Amino acid sequence: MDIETFLNNEKPQQDYRCGFVAIVGRPNVGKSTLMNHLIGQKISITSKKAQTTRNRVTGIYTDNTAQFVFVDTPGFQTTHRNALNDRLNQNVTEALSGVDVAVFVIEAMRFTDADRIVMKQLPKHTPVILVVNKIDKAKNKYDLEAFVEQVSSEFAFAGHEVVSAKHGLRIANLLELLKPYLPESVPMYPEDMVTDKSSRFLAMEIVREKLFRYLGEELPYAMNVEVEQFEETENGLLRIYIAVLVDKDSQKAILIGKGGERLKKISTEARLDMEKLFDSKVFLKVWVKVKSGWADDIRFLRELGL
Repeated sequence: MDIETFLNNEKPQQDYRCGFVAIVGRPNVGKSTLMNHLIGQKISITSKKAQTTRNRVTGIYTDNTAQFVFVDTPGFQTTHRNALNDRLNQNVTEALSGVDVAVFVIEAMRFTDADRIVMKQLPKHTPVILVVNKIDKAKNKYDLEAFVEQVSSEFAFAGHEVVSAKHGLRIANLLELLKPYLPESVPMYPEDMVTDKSSRFLAMEIVREKLFRYLGEELPYAMNVEVEQFEETENGLLRIYIAVLVDKDSQKAILIGKGGERLKKISTEARLDMEKLFDSKVFLKVWVKVKSGWADDIRFLRELGL
C-alpha cells in the first residue's frame, strides 16, 4: 500500500495511539537488540563492542491498538572526546527533545557513573521508563527487585520493566507499559513499514555490523562507512559500492587482512544479508579509504549525516 492510499483510506479505531519513543543509555547496554525485538525485525546493528549505533535509527511497530515509532540513539559517550562523539551526544539530546516517552536502558546489577551521566540528560517534562536489561545477570528476583528500587530512587521514573532483550523476554510487557504514554492519533506509517530509513542507510549499517563482528577489539575506534553508489539495474540487480573510512594506513591493513581474506569475508556476509533484506540479487563492492583526522572534521561529519 502506498502512503497516499493509506492516508486517504485508513480510519483510526477509537482510542488508537501513535507516538515516538526514544531508547537511550550508555554504550553497550543492549539498546539496539531491544529495539530489534520491539519491532520484530532486525534493522539496528548489534555488537559486543560499544558504540555500534552512530545514527538515530527509527523502527516502527504497529498492532491493532497502537503504532510505536522507536528512535534508537547512540550510546551517550563519556570517555573519548572528539568532534564525532560530541556530534553523537548531540544526537541523543535532540532525540530526547521531541518524543512522547523515553526508555532509559541499563544492565541488571550494574549501575555506573556513566549511567548517571546519561541519567542527567533525561528529560524532566517527558515520562521516562526505566528498563533493566540482561536480567540473567541477577542471582535471584529479590536481588533484582532491590537493584531496581535502588536505581529508581535516583530519578522520578514514570515506571519500570525488567527484560532480556537478547532472549526477547517481557518485550510484550514493555509495549503495554509504554502504550498509555502515546497520544491518541492516527498511525503515521503504513502497518507493514518497519523503518523510515532508506535502503542506502540499511546497506551501510549491514557492512558496519560485519566490521564490528569480525574485527572485535582490532576495530579502529575512528571508523565509519559511507555508501558511494547505490543503483538498481534494469534486470533488478542492486549495485552497491561502499567505502570504509579509517584514520591510518595501518588500520587499512587490519581491515583488509592477509591476502584480502578478512575484507572478502565481511563483504560476502554483508551481501548475503542485503539480498535477504532487499529480496534482490546484490553486487557489492567494499573497499577501505584512508582519510586522516576525519573524526575531528566537523564539515566532513555533516557530509556523512552525523
